[in-house]
Amino acid sequence: MGNRLSSIYTKTGDCGTTGLANGARIDKSNIRIEAMGDVDELNSLCGMLEASGIPPQVADYLRNIQHRLFDIGGELAMPGNAVLDPEAVDQLETLIDMYNADLPALKEFILPGGSLSASVCHLARSVCRRAERKLVGMSKAEYINPASLRYINRLSDLFFVWARTLNQETGGREIFWDSMRLKR
Repeated sequence: MGNRLSSIYTKTGDCGTTGLANGARIDKSNIRIEAMGDVDELNSLCGMLEASGIPPQVADYLRNIQHRLFDIGGELAMPGNAVLDPEAVDQLETLIDMYNADLPALKEFILPGGSLSASVCHLARSVCRRAERKLVGMSKAEYINPASLRYINRLSDLFFVWARTLNQETGGREIFWDSMRLKR
């Protein structure tokens, strides 16, 4: 593979447009570019989560997730392209079931927080939901790989389950929402 970035700055975006992988130029405020940015931000949070001191097995799964997020970014950069396989969604569901099996049942909402790694999971979950909203918005007007939509939806669930698991493993406290707190 040749050099992909021979120059970090190209000056081609100075007028407020950016290039897609198919050569088309679109406005930087286009929902497609916003979705690409949200997926990129989510991928960066995955890197931050790995750096927060998670167990090696979670780190291995997380690395695979980062590659799948790059696949989704590639799909967004090449309109009409489908890279992500539906089996990737099945893999997330297996992980969710595996990690959720030993968690206590929820009776209340949980406030984001606890340990550092659990907090990063909660942040990743919320960014994942934002990316999902952008992808759903795009899907109203143009083709988005259905597997990618499902993947992003399941991924936010996995981050929630991992937040709970990491809190349990690290002694982080789950704080349950007290809806009556301000009414007292």
